[in-house]
Amino acid sequence: MGQDGDLNEEVRGMSYDLRAVIADEGALRLATRGLSTARLASIGQGLSLMPMTDALFETLTDDNGAGALGFRRLPGGFERTLADWSAHAPVAYVEAEYFGGVGEQRAAAWDGGTIAIAPLHVDEDQPFPPAGSPISRALRRLGAVASAGEDEFSAVGLHRHRRSEAWIA
Repeated sequence: MGQDGDLNEEVRGMSYDLRAVIADEGALRLATRGLSTARLASIGQGLSLMPMTDALFETLTDDNGAGALGFRRLPGGFERTLADWSAHAPVAYVEAEYFGGVGEQRAAAWDGGTIAIAPLHVDEDQPFPPAGSPISRALRRLGAVASAGEDEFSAVGLHRHRRSEAWIA
């Protein structure tokens, strides 16, 4: 995968959609223990993701609706919750949407109760910067490590499922 936009051969010719919170597995389980609509999935390197399902979105959103911080599916007001959760361990919110290898990514990370990586966005007509894709940069903040010839996106296995809901199916 690497510099080709975090997409491997399995995903490149198909659609890919991810909207999720990612954090240390133990910290995310603890943070979501009272959230009945949250479903977690292990992804690798000690990290878990919580897909932003429709049910979870409806549970979390406040009167402000969606679109916080420039994300398409971050519930209104939820960025404050992510900041709170990050007091214990870094947490990221990521979005990726691709079709036929063309698409966009958004990511932000919180650490120590504040935003540590401001929302990053790479649109479909933009190359990833030398520092990597938004999602890989957020994963790096969470402690993900890539081997030679791969990026953090592939190192934690985010290519394994093409849809957010598939992680919990």
